[in-house]
Amino acid sequence: MTPAVPLRRLVVVRHAKATRPSGVVDHDRPLSPRGRRDAPLLGHWMFTGQWLPDLVLCSPARRTRETWQLIAEELAAPPPVRFELSLYHPPLPALLGLVRQTPAHIHTLALVGHNPSLHGLVDSQITGALTRALPRSELVLPTASAAVLTWRGPWHLTTGTAQLDELYIAHATPQRS
Repeated sequence: MTPAVPLRRLVVVRHAKATRPSGVVDHDRPLSPRGRRDAPLLGHWMFTGQWLPDLVLCSPARRTRETWQLIAEELAAPPPVRFELSLYHPPLPALLGLVRQTPAHIHTLALVGHNPSLHGLVDSQITGALTRALPRSELVLPTASAAVLTWRGPWHLTTGTAQLDELYIAHATPQRS
């Protein structure tokens, strides 16, 4: 009997809305009030949709760290998180290289980062039914959003490897009471 090829999930999370205070460098921008409202919705979506990661790689920028902290507060058992400087506005080859370093025992990996890098990653990978239903020109990754990419095989992504299974946009979701 041939062993089953493992299903891989990559949950690509763009940070929640941030402010642009005068005199604050980009890396140190905090979340806005809207961002602080939207980020927990990502955590709730992750928990209820069964998109729980085994490992999280997060940009060390303040807005991504704050986004992840608010997401993690919604999870029953938050996974380990590693803050990776290479997630702060990387070119696509570097981002793919980071994903390819994921250990084989990890089945679901979450990346918490920034556009345009994350949008470029999703756009370079997607195939499948949801993509056909949502034309590429309409695929956006606004603040406080997440895309779930899946495929079978190792963590070695090449163009068109993954299928876009779900696209979640927090500010398009009714607020929880």
